[in-house]
Amino acid sequence: MSLAPALVDARALGRVAVLLGGRSAEREVSLMSGHGVLQALRSRGVDAFAFDPAEQPLQRLLDLGAQRVFIALHGRYGEDGTVQGALELLGLPYTGPGVLASALAIDKHMTKRVWRCEGLPTPRWRLVASLQQARQAVSELGLPLVFKASHEGSTLGLGRADTEQQVEAAYAEAARYDRQVLAEEFIVGDEVTCAVLGEGARARALPLVRIQAPGGNYDFEHKYYSDATRYLCPAQLPDDEEQAIAGLVVDSYRALGCRGWGRADVMIRAGDRRPFLLEMNTSPGMTAHSLVPMAARAAGIDYEQLCLLVLADARLDHLPPGDGEQR
Repeated sequence: MSLAPALVDARALGRVAVLLGGRSAEREVSLMSGHGVLQALRSRGVDAFAFDPAEQPLQRLLDLGAQRVFIALHGRYGEDGTVQGALELLGLPYTGPGVLASALAIDKHMTKRVWRCEGLPTPRWRLVASLQQARQAVSELGLPLVFKASHEGSTLGLGRADTEQQVEAAYAEAARYDRQVLAEEFIVGDEVTCAVLGEGARARALPLVRIQAPGGNYDFEHKYYSDATRYLCPAQLPDDEEQAIAGLVVDSYRALGCRGWGRADVMIRAGDRRPFLLEMNTSPGMTAHSLVPMAARAAGIDYEQLCLLVLADARLDHLPPGDGEQR
């Protein structure tokens, strides 16, 4: 993927549907992301229109003349391989990873299993489905623990337990959103995130962003609405440390089979400064508080250019019947 935005010809991108909204718990965030992307694409001359799959069937994309799709959906039914599979059937090239990579990355448990098999560092965890199992995880992993909804993002369904008395509430918060809950060792240290653009040997990490949330609580409010969270980009880390983390994230991205773009969250353990991979986001946020646009700016790529680059890399996993090459 070329990172020279001037080389992206808006006219060659055809008529573009920006998928936004959707049916997940992250609908409101998706609407913010999608409208930002839509405005950016139109400002650069792209024939783009908004499309909410919660309001009309995806088949309508063909009736509306869509030739390419920018996925600005977050969470289930948008970031989990389901929409990607439908677009494969419709023969419409789309942004971001394909069906399998999307399905793997939305599932925190499966993501961690892949990373562990590839020898990539990730905090210890247990998959729990009851309060009894959550308490068992405490005895096996110790405290503090973070409880996460296994198939949600944007910190929805996130609870932290520093004491045994907090386990029930932390587990219940995660279980509100998912039958599968991840009990994960809490790594004390610096939190960073790293975005990746491209695929395979062309995959390139953008500058790291270091996150400093009040009290270390990077919850939904602090992520999207609060101005109290500080973001450092450049991350003000030693060069060798930043390069090592960027390389680790690119490896984690490739291990899941990602393409197009993605963003991994990483904790750097205090003391030994060892990084641990938390999760991979395959349809990153594009709101005013989002981190991929921030990292792109640090690399000399503005918001509109970033949208064009991601859109220009849209494609299908499979060849449409009768086509000699991928669209």
